Amino acid sequence: QVQLVESGGGLVQAGGSLRLSCAASGRTFSPYAMGWFRHAPGKEREFVAGIVWNAGHTYYADSVKGRFPISKDNAKNTVYLQMNSLEPADTAVYYCAADYSPPLSRLPGAYDDWGQGTQVTVSS
Repeated sequence: QVQLVESGGGLVQAGGSLRLSCAASGRTFSPYAMGWFRHAPGKEREFVAGIVWNAGHTYYADSVKGRFPISKDNAKNTVYLQMNSLEPADTAVYYCAADYSPPLSRLPGAYDDWGQGTQVTVSS
């Protein structure tokens, strides 16, 4: 059974950067795509970025496009989210998730496995 574990969250000042990692463990790991989502207090869960596991195609929410590049290391079963120019509005719990079938999706319901989340707090 696949487990996803996020790491790299923490407390940073506005304008700073963090890199989130999501490592998958299990006997097999062959997703179609990996995605990052975030959930802030009082807001709905929001798609942040996604990447097709083999082809490498990426897609982003408009709110983070240009700031949060997503990348992956297939050999390490790991996906990354580099968060730059952080703003207080980016404060949320960030989750990674695996989608095992096409097409590309921004919908949480399309993803099958989820990590436990990592807290990102951006101070003013």
